[in-house]
Amino acid sequence: MDPSPTIHCIDCGGTCHLISKPQEWGGFDPGEIVVYRCEDCLDRWDVVLPDDDEDPSVGDAWTPGSA
Repeated sequence: MDPSPTIHCIDCGGTCHLISKPQEWGGFDPGEIVVYRCEDCLDRWDVVLPDDDEDPSVGDAWTPGSA
């Protein structure tokens, strides 16, 4: 599974870039947490990659202070 290299920041509308590195075999597993950083507000977004049987457009995101 390959996560998108960028996502939109929910807080400021900027562009978040993937900062997680793939595993040694060159990919990511379903259920793995990947990290994005916004280039504008510098927020960090942790996104759980969906399982194979889940809709890929849906993912769980957590950012510090949101819990």
